[in-house]
Amino acid sequence: MLLTSPSLQAWVVDYLQSIGGIQTMRKYRCAIIGCGGRAYGHANAYQQVSRGELVACANRSNVARREKFAETFGIKGYADAEAMLRTEKPDLVHLVTMPDQWRELMPLVSEFGVPACIVEKPIACGVEDWRLLRELEQRTATKFGIGKQYRWHPGLINCRKAVQGGLLGEICLLDFSCGMNLSAQGTHIIDWAMSLNEDSPIVRVFGTISGAESLDSTYPAPDASSCQVVFENGVHGFWNTGFTAPRVMDDDAIYKHCRVAAYCERGYVLFEEFCGWEIFSKTGTKIHQTTPDEWRENNDLAQARLTEAMFDWIEDDANPVETHLKLALHQFNAILGIYASAISHQPINLPFEPPVDLDSQLREVLSRA
Repeated sequence: MLLTSPSLQAWVVDYLQSIGGIQTMRKYRCAIIGCGGRAYGHANAYQQVSRGELVACANRSNVARREKFAETFGIKGYADAEAMLRTEKPDLVHLVTMPDQWRELMPLVSEFGVPACIVEKPIACGVEDWRLLRELEQRTATKFGIGKQYRWHPGLINCRKAVQGGLLGEICLLDFSCGMNLSAQGTHIIDWAMSLNEDSPIVRVFGTISGAESLDSTYPAPDASSCQVVFENGVHGFWNTGFTAPRVMDDDAIYKHCRVAAYCERGYVLFEEFCGWEIFSKTGTKIHQTTPDEWRENNDLAQARLTEAMFDWIEDDANPVETHLKLALHQFNAILGIYASAISHQPINLPFEPPVDLDSQLREVLSRA
């Protein structure tokens, strides 16, 4: 029988969908602003993303870089992000430029009404950025998530399950550190620590800092920092960056020394970005241990899962991505608190309202050292 009636055709489609006979899935239009090395990690993940497709990229500073990126992924390249947003009307934008461009690009994405946006870390470079983005978070309809994809890495997920599932008992201490500074990797590892601790907010920091050389770098921050952290649920932690951080492997590359450990009543978990992860009981019995190969194999998977989580948030306002902008602003507020603590030699309670001249105070103190 021919289904010539439009109403009959529609009824059959609805019926088949209701019994699973037709599977339909919306493909979200996605675009990337910034075509550097990290952008390839965002784009490669789309091989494992089922609900979205890359359609465009934008990069205004390097024509050759933009053209190579567009050719690699078979998408359209734009010299101007605004033109791309106006023409392509993406559902999800990846911001993968340098952090000093967030204050320009995040409001732009918001003004164009883009439903969702993944922003690379760190979310801010100083007080002025933080204040601007705090105001943006309060008024924007765009759902901003931060590119801290390791929350979706199987290794860190398994560590989190061991800590939060009761296997090891209550957390006694968190120890998290990185070889780079607070801006480059510090917000990365505080997110790992908070994920293990059920995102209990930070309520106090007491820290010290050293070195002014990297204040004028791409990721501006003191060269090194050491801080005691107290979370709302009473858990304490140690947060070290730069040369105060332990080296976790025999490798001089400073970016390879990212780690978080949760020491609990009946054992501990350890996750190291470039080394793998492990879970041990209190008696020293190895419950699980993995290798660096497992970490490498799951990098794109973690990024793909973050991307899919953004689609979940688009579809359901009550299901925000774990690494949402408000949490990232809280984490950067803790960094500003460390600066104020180092200057005043006093603990700083959070939330903390930083003075407008905190950045200049920081520079002056470090220049005297």
